[in-house]
Amino acid sequence: MSTQNNGLANVGALGLGGFALSTFILNIVNAGLVDAATIGIVMPVAMFYGGVAQFAAGMWEVRRGDTFGATCFSSFGAFWMGVAVFFFLRLAGVDAFVAVPPAGLAVVFVAWGIFTGYATIASLKLPKAITWVFITLTLLFFLLAIGEFVPVVRTIAGYEGILCSLIAWYASAAILINNVHGRTVLPMGERK
Repeated sequence: MSTQNNGLANVGALGLGGFALSTFILNIVNAGLVDAATIGIVMPVAMFYGGVAQFAAGMWEVRRGDTFGATCFSSFGAFWMGVAVFFFLRLAGVDAFVAVPPAGLAVVFVAWGIFTGYATIASLKLPKAITWVFITLTLLFFLLAIGEFVPVVRTIAGYEGILCSLIAWYASAAILINNVHGRTVLPMGERK
């Protein structure tokens, strides 16, 4: 996600795009804006665009020497692949996945919130748009954990997740458009 080049393309637009789209479509469901039955189409998109494409972006960030991008894109790519597999197995009726109690999911969300929290601290050296993705994502994970026990909080988390995805889409668009145009068309709040 950094501005380093090393002769390689900036894959931040891809990684953030995969994250944004997957986060958006899942949180449209969480917010109750579409029926939960649509999860069947959400998960394949999350698996391949949010998961595989974002994980690949993380691996390319390794090659670029960007520890932040490598860690975050690879981690969240793996997160989306894991979420998709979980839902695939749950939809298939595999008992161990159907019977996961709310506390089990809440622990996973809290753990991801902790990871995202320290990634947020690291992001304070990056453009403000990236920091806002991580601030809203940290909040999202903790809201989702609470939402496992309080349905209205899950709905609130859905709307907050939509906000997170829109910020990530903006950052993705800024990286792509600014790179193609060779100048800042969409500012990201670069830090001095």
